[in-house]
Amino acid sequence: MKVLVVGSGGREHALCWAIAKSPKLTKLYCAPGNGGIADIAECVALNAMDLDGIVEFAKSEKIGLVVVGPEDPLVAGLADRLSKAGIKVFGPSAAAAMIEGSKGLMKDLCAKYDIPTAQYARFDECDAAKEYIRVHGAPIVVKADGLAAGKGVILCRNENEAYAAIDHIMIESAFGDAGAEVVIEEFMTGEEASFFALVDGEHALPLAAAQDHKAAFDGDEGPNTGGMGAYSPAPVIDKAMAARIMETIIEPTIRGMAEDGTPYQGVLFAGLMITDEGPKLIEYNCRFGDPECQPLMMRLKSDLLEVLLAAAEGRLDEVELEWNRNAALAVVMATEGYPGSYDKGSEINGIAAAEAGGAVVFHAGTKRDGDRILANGGRVLAVTAMAPGVKKARQKAYDAVAEIDWPEGFCRSDIGWRAIDR
Repeated sequence: MKVLVVGSGGREHALCWAIAKSPKLTKLYCAPGNGGIADIAECVALNAMDLDGIVEFAKSEKIGLVVVGPEDPLVAGLADRLSKAGIKVFGPSAAAAMIEGSKGLMKDLCAKYDIPTAQYARFDECDAAKEYIRVHGAPIVVKADGLAAGKGVILCRNENEAYAAIDHIMIESAFGDAGAEVVIEEFMTGEEASFFALVDGEHALPLAAAQDHKAAFDGDEGPNTGGMGAYSPAPVIDKAMAARIMETIIEPTIRGMAEDGTPYQGVLFAGLMITDEGPKLIEYNCRFGDPECQPLMMRLKSDLLEVLLAAAEGRLDEVELEWNRNAALAVVMATEGYPGSYDKGSEINGIAAAEAGGAVVFHAGTKRDGDRILANGGRVLAVTAMAPGVKKARQKAYDAVAEIDWPEGFCRSDIGWRAIDR
């Protein structure tokens, strides 16, 4: 079977890496791909948002399955366009992808179907949002309603910070059209975790849990990022907790979306807060997490292509997943300056040496220049390793990081600290 993966990040490299192992695969393409994906797939010079180009390529190459990595083309309707053209696709329709495309719509779904989450209110007018804060006080969370590349959530310790966050989002248009409306939520306390389920419109198949590190610097200090590292499994989600999450959060969501006429097919990524009262939903995403996808794919023993195809064909009830019992941990290496402004074009050396000890270096923001690998983004590499237990996986990953020669890059030194503290 010919497969096309859409996207250019570390998530897409991990998906390509796993799909490439399938005996069902005859040819793997990635649009547009990156410097690392080029080693295992044929990279196609098509932007992920070139919906017409992707559909035409899939038709002309007789692609058997398209796997859409990022959220933007899903919200824009790529899965709908592919389905209309008779091409199988793993990823939700535009209507279903709005579970990530609008935080307000997601919260309304939770309210309608009694899915545990933070109390909230939605505003499209600045003064009304500030009045809500005056009444409810702080700490409080202010979110841009739309897609903001993982950066549209502002945790506000006091009322003045919350007023400034509203101005930043709605007046200064820091996130463009995504900030035309804001969602204001109560501040929840607990431990954050990422939970993933594959969905075929009717059936849900839980994946292993993971934990991400959003803050840029050690000790969870600094601005939020797209993710500076992750590990799986997450000790905070044991079998009993996973069952509770499926029963109270995932399954009601799937039933509710089907009842509302927007059945969900693809991967459903629940960002959770594990509170004293139980798991509560922070947000949904309509795609795999990045960097959570990297350790998940390293631990998955089942044929990923077979599983994704079953989801696309509505056959997930026939599938059982097999996981490696070891832990996997990914350390993200980013360009100095990220998540603010940063330079592109610095050369990265030592990747082969980093992988010699058994780690896998998944590329995100890289490009090839002949034999050279150049940094071409903010988050650039995810150095991922697997070993018995998070502590050993972390040591193996950081040993690999030490082999990479890239003076312009940085990473956190404490990925996995929550699991190790336990």
